[in-house]
Amino acid sequence: MTGIARTSATGPGGMLDDLLSWSSSLEDDRALVREDLLGSAAHVTMLGRTGIVPREDARILREALRVLYDEVRAGKLSLPAGEEDIHMAVEAELGARVGAVAARLHTARSRNDQVALDLRLHVRDRGAALLDALASLVGSLADRAAHEKGILLPAYTHRQRAQPISAAFLVSAWAVGIARAAQTVVFALEHIEMPLGSGACSGTSLPIDRGLLARLFAPWPATANALHTVGDRDFALDWTWGVARVLLALGRLASDVVDCTTSEFGLMRLDGAIAAGSSMMPQKKNPDVFELVRGKSAHAVGSVVAMLVLMKGLASGYNRDQQEDRLPLLGAGPLALGCVKAVSLALPHATFDSERGARALADGFTQATDLAEALVRKGIPFRESYKAVGELVALAVSEGVALHAIDARRAQAVHPALDAQALRTLDPAAAVAAKESTGGTGPRAVEAQIAWLQAQAQGLALVARAQGSLDVLAQRVFSEPLE
Repeated sequence: MTGIARTSATGPGGMLDDLLSWSSSLEDDRALVREDLLGSAAHVTMLGRTGIVPREDARILREALRVLYDEVRAGKLSLPAGEEDIHMAVEAELGARVGAVAARLHTARSRNDQVALDLRLHVRDRGAALLDALASLVGSLADRAAHEKGILLPAYTHRQRAQPISAAFLVSAWAVGIARAAQTVVFALEHIEMPLGSGACSGTSLPIDRGLLARLFAPWPATANALHTVGDRDFALDWTWGVARVLLALGRLASDVVDCTTSEFGLMRLDGAIAAGSSMMPQKKNPDVFELVRGKSAHAVGSVVAMLVLMKGLASGYNRDQQEDRLPLLGAGPLALGCVKAVSLALPHATFDSERGARALADGFTQATDLAEALVRKGIPFRESYKAVGELVALAVSEGVALHAIDARRAQAVHPALDAQALRTLDPAAAVAAKESTGGTGPRAVEAQIAWLQAQAQGLALVARAQGSLDVLAQRVFSEPLE
């Protein structure tokens, strides 16, 4: 340990090796090295522009940071071990490369606002990547819905066949859930503020320019209160919540695919490119990819709970407890991106079985509500229509025949309004086509949903580009004039 973060007041010698190793966040922090280098480059740019640090020293420091950044991107940077965290490791490496001028880097900065910036930069980078991936997935689902309009199948409530829908409507439902979940990620990104300049807890007496820093990290504004800033992990709560929402939406899609590909449902088929086998049963064709996506949502939910419990009851200002945010925060991005990629790759290999879907609707029972609504259109109160159709259903069940097998003469014995015209609504295609209410399964309603989804996909992609990746921000920071 170099002792950069120790003084005579801290005490002679260093921390006990075992305690240093136990308390160090360095291994987890290595995932933040690009963020730390970029934040330091922005900070030293501001120090040079304000004259707090001589411009030549600022130039030397920023150039050294740029070299380190490029080495990280190339996978060639090796930082010294034995430090408390990534911040001290970077400063130690700079000292080894540029000498005494490295001592100026931490001017007007604390590790408290430094880590606050690094973590926000990480969320911004991973959040933009996630939104870009979600935009592609939502767009592809919209395209798929446009090609699945002619396939009919039952919708389910309580895992029982309910009403006929188109496969396009089901795919749109998946996409709507994902698009809505993506908006929680948008919220997380659009509410991040620029923390650098907050110092340890109360700002600094040096003439820093937080406005310049905010401009470098635009669209972020500077945070409003230094004490709140260094103790704030609201952005991490928003981020882990957004990821959990995305995983829950993907999990629902996955659960539908798992159900639909069973022998019992048989509404979808898996091809060999994604189906897993059994080590014992040679006939098995298992939807493991989708089960794993569904299962991984548990980790995302756990991360939200971990962050909530971690921050519960902490006093104002920075507390070392907050170091425990690393696992839930840093793990969220890879978890979400991995699941989005898995679904994006696997879903085209899960196809609808139009014949099985048609057979599932053939008995007419899922069209019972449509028949009741046909009577409503004749002026009969809904409850009377509902009970009349219920009697007709009971008659068909007792005789073990399809609902449409009851002819008009016998149906009218149940209720006079159950004539041949009304019974035509038992055709599943007619039932689907009739539901043109906004958000319904009718063709025009589904077209509107597809158009909305396409707009959502475009909007998510725009937000992702507006936030920018770390490399895009690096181009801005390293090219900013020092005078």
